[in-house]
Amino acid sequence: MPMLETADGALYFDVTDLTPPWLEAPETVIFHHGVATNHGIWARWWPVLSRQYRVVRMDMRGYGRSAVPPEDYAWSIEGLARDLFAVADAAKADRFHYVGESLGGALGYYLAIHYPERLRSLTACTAPHRGVSINWVQEWRAFIEDNGMQGWSERMMERRFPPGALSDTEWHWFHTVQAACPAHVVVGQGEMLVGVDLSDDLARITTPTLMIAGDSSPFLTSTTLADTHSRVPGARMHLFAGARHGVVLSHGTPAAQAMLDFLDDIAA
Repeated sequence: MPMLETADGALYFDVTDLTPPWLEAPETVIFHHGVATNHGIWARWWPVLSRQYRVVRMDMRGYGRSAVPPEDYAWSIEGLARDLFAVADAAKADRFHYVGESLGGALGYYLAIHYPERLRSLTACTAPHRGVSINWVQEWRAFIEDNGMQGWSERMMERRFPPGALSDTEWHWFHTVQAACPAHVVVGQGEMLVGVDLSDDLARITTPTLMIAGDSSPFLTSTTLADTHSRVPGARMHLFAGARHGVVLSHGTPAAQAMLDFLDDIAA
């Protein structure tokens, strides 16, 4: 259970290398989840990708086994980048394939713009490039104050997953994890994300990019997704019909296969 000590507290990450011994120097995939979950959200992804790649999953600061910062912690997209690179360096991944979900996907766009030398590819899942365009996030603080994290999580579950998208045990796991997240972390990250606007810089991205999303996310409309797609040169888009914002869990296996096909194509 690797724990990386930083000036702002420990970060948890896990390295899985199940690649065959005849595969010399396998490349690394690093996963970064979004708000109010943990590295377990990638449970269906790593078995698909670990046939060919080293897999690194981390708990973002504030969640899972990573340290919870104080209420006055100054959240920033650059701070998330520092944490990500600290984990990458500890995992001995100088260059890597990056997969980010929601806030983690927005971070992926930021990395591709400012640190392209570190990325082999970018897979951005349900990822906003302009935080103010995300529906409902601006209301999180007031809603959590009135309803608590349990009520917020109940509202979020219907936005993340359509009925029947998860088994009962999967639904209970995600709801339990989400409801237990520190409210000040969720609110702080949401308000930080609202201030992120990468619109004018997406055209600078040269990293091979795959966008994965559900076509029915209440947070990212089809118009927003199309706008992002048009701004990232050469980006591919893979949409899952009927899926909402939690597509990385509800459609984890086919999404991972879509990424694997994408990586095979860019390696050819």
